[in-house]
Amino acid sequence: MTAKADFTPQEWDQVLEGPTSAGMIVITAQRGGTIRETFSMAKAYGEARQRHGQSELLDAIVAAKPELDRTRTGSLEELKTRNLGHIRDAVALLAAKASPQELDEYKRFVVGLAETVAAAHRESGRDGDPVSEAERTAIAAITDALG
Repeated sequence: MTAKADFTPQEWDQVLEGPTSAGMIVITAQRGGTIRETFSMAKAYGEARQRHGQSELLDAIVAAKPELDRTRTGSLEELKTRNLGHIRDAVALLAAKASPQELDEYKRFVVGLAETVAAAHRESGRDGDPVSEAERTAIAAITDALG
């Protein structure tokens, strides 16, 4: 089993940035609902904490304070590009250090968090769907970055 101790402090920060980067991509995909969507990201962490014990690595990730890249960007597209890079970097690091099962659990957590954030605020989705097309596109980009 992979644990926090298997990573340097910089690597651990990189692992922690992946989920919150996914959440930020979805939050900024469409205007409106930012506060509700931000709270839903915290809710996704809380729900993952309730499943404590299934994965030592995931338990350590969700026990930590969510990490956000606070670097300023000139545009939303730059923010999205940088956050997708954080996700790719985290996956590459975990692919090198974690088991395939732990990597899969991390990927599922990241996608689940993105979906939770997207569903938190009713957007102009089709047929009453709370998820907008822009958020669906964002989740697809996140899924692609996860590999």
